[in-house]
Amino acid sequence: MYDIIKKEFVKLVNEGGLQGEKVIIRATPLSPAQAIGNPEDKDYPLVVGVERLMQAEFRGSVGQAFTDMYGDFSGKLSDIVGMDLKNNFRRAIFISSLNAVMRHLGLISETKHCKNNQPRECGHELVRYIEKNYGHPKIAMVGFQPRMVEALAQRFELRVTDMDKDNIGKEKFGAKIYDPSHTKKNLNWCDIALVTGTTVVNDTIDQFRISKPVIFYGVTISGVAKLLGLNHFCPFGS
Repeated sequence: MYDIIKKEFVKLVNEGGLQGEKVIIRATPLSPAQAIGNPEDKDYPLVVGVERLMQAEFRGSVGQAFTDMYGDFSGKLSDIVGMDLKNNFRRAIFISSLNAVMRHLGLISETKHCKNNQPRECGHELVRYIEKNYGHPKIAMVGFQPRMVEALAQRFELRVTDMDKDNIGKEKFGAKIYDPSHTKKNLNWCDIALVTGTTVVNDTIDQFRISKPVIFYGVTISGVAKLLGLNHFCPFGS
């Protein structure tokens, strides 16, 4: 899928007249407080230190992307477009920069993570969204987002897979968390899939090109969802 994403990004850069852009893109990992504020609940991956948000800035516009492999980067737009996307760090730079550029071009608006108690509100909004659009489906969720799981498990049949070893095998809010080897089985079982946008950074997104409805959530995938016409849920991103 990255061949398509890169091709679309190059097209955007050319159509936006940015191909000769000399402005430096800077990407850096945010602290938990910078990324999510001070929520009452402290079990978010951003808070416990499993992941960080990489933030890229381009001509005053900001783009973010979740990753488990992070660090500082500074380079020209041409460096981003031509980057060898061989690991999560480089893909996080690419995706956060893509989001920043698309935000600058006015193509997307959800490029910054919600803060404080908005993640809890997001979980409740997600329940309403699914009930309105899909009724009462069986849900395969990929990526443990605690407030979403907490809200969904009360209303739907829910199976969750996650890559964090500290979550795997545990029961959270009535839902058992499985390792990624269960993903295919869960996709066969479900009516709809709810998938973290981080899959575009860890390069596992291709397995979710299925005939069933797939909802990608979070700010990470905002730009890619727009480019590829993917179903995207992020009501409190800014």
